[in-house]
Amino acid sequence: RSYPQVDPAKVRVIHNGIDVERWRPVRDDQFLRSIGMDPARPSVVFVGRITRQKGLPFLLQAACLLPPEVQLVLCAGAPDTPEIMAEVQEGVRLLQQERDGVIWIERMLPRDELSTVLTAATTFVCPSVYEPLGIVNLEAMACGAAVVGTATGGIPEVVADGVTGRLVPIEQVQDGTGTPVDPDRYVADLAAVLTEVAMDQDRARAYGEAGRERAREEFSWAAIAETTRALYAELTA
Repeated sequence: RSYPQVDPAKVRVIHNGIDVERWRPVRDDQFLRSIGMDPARPSVVFVGRITRQKGLPFLLQAACLLPPEVQLVLCAGAPDTPEIMAEVQEGVRLLQQERDGVIWIERMLPRDELSTVLTAATTFVCPSVYEPLGIVNLEAMACGAAVVGTATGGIPEVVADGVTGRLVPIEQVQDGTGTPVDPDRYVADLAAVLTEVAMDQDRARAYGEAGRERAREEFSWAAIAETTRALYAELTA
């Protein structure tokens, strides 16, 4: 069967949305200290399931290359397989032997507690090798965090490079897994971009403010509803 060609200029994209009133900046230094996080130190925060897709093993390798003052906070659980759980456990163990400020929270945090961690993050990181959109990036942006993400899938549709955060280049094997062609290069690039953002807190703060605004203007449910209404109006005109 043949299908008509679609003019890319006429394609309308309606993204998933986020409730920017529920996901908002929350500041609570006492809670941060209770989980071992130092509010005064720069930090890189990861939130996600422990799967190959989310790229956590690459992040653990990149974390070895970060400046010693940078904290790594992992809100990670629900492993896909025992094998990847064991891999992450070993990676965290080795990292904790080399540096302090490595915090792993395996329990699922309530939204307000997670928002507190995201608000405190100097940068949020999404090292996924496959991601259709990445709602977690929107959640981080809505909390005012700069976002560093892999330039793959739908992540570049959310993260405006150099405006709300940074995108890490990646060349991927064309086998459906998203595996980097050169894993060492990807790890080095990820570490370099994370260092750049985490060590420039003024720039990170500016990224975070722009991210909060982008989340509100383009990805709030009100904005998504208006985009949907406009599309239906156009189709029925």
